[in-house]
Amino acid sequence: MKLKLKNVFLAYFLVSIAGLLYALVQLGQPCDCLPPLRAAAEQLRQKDLRISELQADLRRPPPAPAQPPEPEALPTIYVITPTYARLVQKAELVRLSQTLSLVPRLHWLLVEDSDGPTPLVSGLLSASGLLFTHLAVLTPKAQRLREGEPGWVRPRGVEQRNKALEWLRGRGGAVGGEKDPPPPGTQGVVYFADDDNTYSRELFEEMRWTRGVSVWPVGLVGGLRFEGPRVQDGRVVGFHTAWEPNRPFPVDMAGFAVALPLLLAKPSAQFDATAPRGHLESSLLSHLVDPKDLEPRAANCTRVLVWHTRTEKPKMKQEEQLQRQGRGSDPAIEV
Repeated sequence: MKLKLKNVFLAYFLVSIAGLLYALVQLGQPCDCLPPLRAAAEQLRQKDLRISELQADLRRPPPAPAQPPEPEALPTIYVITPTYARLVQKAELVRLSQTLSLVPRLHWLLVEDSDGPTPLVSGLLSASGLLFTHLAVLTPKAQRLREGEPGWVRPRGVEQRNKALEWLRGRGGAVGGEKDPPPPGTQGVVYFADDDNTYSRELFEEMRWTRGVSVWPVGLVGGLRFEGPRVQDGRVVGFHTAWEPNRPFPVDMAGFAVALPLLLAKPSAQFDATAPRGHLESSLLSHLVDPKDLEPRAANCTRVLVWHTRTEKPKMKQEEQLQRQGRGSDPAIEV
C-alpha cells in the first residue's frame, strides 16, 4: 500500500513538472491576441462617439415648427347666407355662426328675406364676433311659397343671394356691419351657405384657394347618401346624381364656390328666379365656367364635408292651446 501511494505521488510530481516546463516555454513564444484587442477597443471608441453625438442632439434646440400663413395673407372667404323668419331661425343662425367663427379670414354676408333688418338678426350678428355685412330684400309675392306648397316648387333665397352679389359688385345696400365692398384686386372666394346645412371647418380651407369654380360632394341630398362630381385623373368627368343628371351643372348649392375675381369679371352672372326646378345653380354657373374646367376639391371629391340637413319643424300644439287660455309663453323672450 505504501508503495502504491509513493508511485501515485511520483507520477503527479512528474506531470506537474512537465506542465510547468510547458508554461515556461510558452511565455517565450509570440502572442497573436493583439488584433482582437485592437478590434474591441475600436468598437468601444465608435460606441463612445455615437453616444457623444446623441448627447449633442439632445442638447440641440428643436427646429421651429412651420408657421401657418398670417391671416392677412389668406384669401377672404365671403359666405352668403339667405335667411327668413321662422321659429328655428335663431337656432339655425347661432349654430352656423359658431362654425364660421372657427374659420380665419371670413366675411359673412347675411341677407334677410324682409323689407329691412330685424332686431333678432341684427342682435345675433352684433354678438357673433364675425366680420359681417347685413343685407335685406323682400322676395316678391309672386315668387313666394304659398301655404301648403312643398319647398321644391319654387326656388328660395334667389333675391337674397343676388342682393349679396350686388353688394360684392359695389352696388351698396348694406343695412348693418361692413358697408364697403371688397376693393379692386381683392383675392377671395364666394360660397353660398344656407342657414340649415351642416358644415365641416375643413370645407372652408378646401375652397379658399379656388382659382375659378371649385366643387365637392354634398351629403344627404337628392334622395341619395351624397351627390357630387365624378373625378378621373384629377378632372371632373361627370356627376353622381339621380335626378335629372343631364342638367348643365347637377350640383347642390352647397357643393361649389366661385373665385371672387371671376365673379366680378362677369357682372351679369346671377341666379335666375324663373329657372326650372333643379336648375338654379346652373343659371349662375353657366355664366362662369365650362363643366370640364371645374376644380375638384375634398380629395378629388371622395370626402363629404357638408351635409344638406334640415331642422324638423317644431310642433306648437301645446303653445297654441296655452295662448287660447291666455297663458302662452312670454313673447318678450327671444327664441
